[in-house]
Amino acid sequence: MVDHLVNTEINSQRIAAVENCFGASGQPLAVPGRVLLGEGILTKECRKKPKPRIFFLFNDILVYGSIVINKRKYNSQHIIPLEDVTLETLPDTLQMKNRWMIKTSKKSFVVSAASLTERKEWISHLEECIRHLLTKTGRQPSTEHAAPWIPDKATDICMRCTQTKFSTLTRRHHCRKCGFVVCGDCSRQRFLMPRLSPKPLRVCNLCYRQLLAEKKEEAEAGLRQPEQFHTAVPGLEPSSGDDSDKSDDDKVDQWPADTAFYTSEVSWSSFHS
Repeated sequence: MVDHLVNTEINSQRIAAVENCFGASGQPLAVPGRVLLGEGILTKECRKKPKPRIFFLFNDILVYGSIVINKRKYNSQHIIPLEDVTLETLPDTLQMKNRWMIKTSKKSFVVSAASLTERKEWISHLEECIRHLLTKTGRQPSTEHAAPWIPDKATDICMRCTQTKFSTLTRRHHCRKCGFVVCGDCSRQRFLMPRLSPKPLRVCNLCYRQLLAEKKEEAEAGLRQPEQFHTAVPGLEPSSGDDSDKSDDDKVDQWPADTAFYTSEVSWSSFHS
């Protein structure tokens, strides 16, 4: 498919259409050799609730964003290099079916398709692109992945101390290392993890101790200079929001409330040929 579409007018038009839908808020997507292979709407498990997201599969990157007006306007564009992607099929839950996890070194998250067939198509096309890229570059598959965030509604109590109950006044936070939902007392520390961010990130107390121990071992072994670490400092930004997906807040998505995402008669994805 890539060989057939590369350097064709239809491929250029498709990529230009995607760029136009993201407008000035998106990055340029047209580069030599890049081919748009398919697109579709998947449901992404966000921090507060599952939400529809538009996904575009290219031969070297995966692009997704929030839907303002389908096929006309998208925002909150995210670009993921496929060389960094690992896929993991997940079992169904009562809330979501046909699930799988997209794992990368910077962010990992769960998506679901409208049907089992659609999930198979997405995974098949993604894995084919990933294999081709790794073969082309000679790289090995990525082994370090960011932990997916546990959804807020998965627990009413802190997942570390198991004592603190969350409420309107007692906020939920997420550890950037393990993804657990934790209370403020169990996540007062911050640690610099350059793979995830250039600034120190909130971590739970258990992960903080583990990271400190790893840093000490690396320093003693003389492998590299120890990473910096920080304790909580007043004035640092709240860490309850997903830093890399600000559209996952409680903003109202302009999407029909009665849309049935799991209706088997509806196919949300199309892979170009």
